[in-house]
Amino acid sequence: MRFFIDPWDPGYGVSLDVDEIGESIARVVADIELPEDQWRPLDPGRKVEPPAVTLFVDGVRRIDARVWVGEPADDSIASLALCASYAAGVVCCCAAKGAHLLVSDVRRGLFTTSAHAVDIPTRAGTYCVSRADLDSRIASMQALSLALQARLGATEIDTAKVARAALNGHGLSETDDLLVIDGPLRGRQDLPRVLGYIKSHRREYLPLHLRRLVVSLLPGQRTPVFLLEGSWDRYAWYLRLPCTVGAPWAGIVRLECSATLVHADAIGMAWLSQATLCRYASVEYKDTRAPQNLYPIAGLERQLRRRLGDAMLLYRGLRRAGAYR
Repeated sequence: MRFFIDPWDPGYGVSLDVDEIGESIARVVADIELPEDQWRPLDPGRKVEPPAVTLFVDGVRRIDARVWVGEPADDSIASLALCASYAAGVVCCCAAKGAHLLVSDVRRGLFTTSAHAVDIPTRAGTYCVSRADLDSRIASMQALSLALQARLGATEIDTAKVARAALNGHGLSETDDLLVIDGPLRGRQDLPRVLGYIKSHRREYLPLHLRRLVVSLLPGQRTPVFLLEGSWDRYAWYLRLPCTVGAPWAGIVRLECSATLVHADAIGMAWLSQATLCRYASVEYKDTRAPQNLYPIAGLERQLRRRLGDAMLLYRGLRRAGAYR
C-alpha cells in the first residue's frame, strides 16, 4: 500500500478537502494559452523579471465573544450576535528594505441582525455595529460570519489601496509592482496588477483529463491559463511550488487574475507569478502549511494577530461594558 502524509498541520484542515470538494458550475474555457488538446506542463523558461516590489495582502479575524442583543421593549426577545476583532495588512518585499510591514489596519465590530443594536464602547476599543442580512437559506451564525468576512475583505481592499499610495516613497514607476491577495480575487479584481492566491482547494474546475495534468506538475511548473465563466469571471492557472512531491496535490496553488485583461496580459501575469512566487515558498521545518503558506504571508499573519490585542482583556472589557447597560 502506498500512502502519503499531508504536510499541513491538521489544525488548518488539508490543502485538498476531499470530503467537501465538488464540481464547480463555472464554465471552463481551456484554449486561452494553448489549445486544450496541446495542454502540457509549462516550465519557467521564459525570460521574465520579477517585479521590483511585491505586495502581499492578507487579513485575520477572531471572535472575541458571542453576545445576545435584546429588543428595547422586551429583553426576553434577543438575537445572537458576534463581537469580533479583525485586521488587514500589506507586506512589501523590495530590494531596498527587504520584507517589511507597509500598512496595517485593526478594527472591531459588532455583527448583528438587530435593527436596534448600537456600538459597544470598551476600554480596549469600540465595537462598531455592522448589520448582517437575514437569509432563511442559511443559519444565523453563518450569516454573521459572512458579514464579518465581507468587512474583512473590504478592509483588505482599503489597505491595498493605501499600500499602493505609500509606494510613492520607493521611487518606482506605477507598473513596477505586483499585488498578491491571499484568497480568491472575487470583489477585488478591479485592483490593478493583482493576483488572487488560493492555497487550498474545495472545487474541481477542470475536467478529469486536465486535472491529471495538474497532479503531474513538477516543482516550478504551471498549467496553461484557462478562463472560468460563472457568477464572476476570471482567468486561472495552477502552479506547483518548490516542495518534496508526495501527495498528488502537494504544493499546488491556484492563481487568478481579472477577466478584464486581454488574453496576452493574463498569460503575462501567469509567467510573472511563476517567476515571483516560487521564491517565497516556505519549507516544512519552518511552517506547518508549507510550501503554500508563503513566508511574507505567514509573517504578516503573525504581525496582524499580535495587533488584534489580548483576547482575555477584550473579553473582560465586553463583560464590563455589558454589566453597565
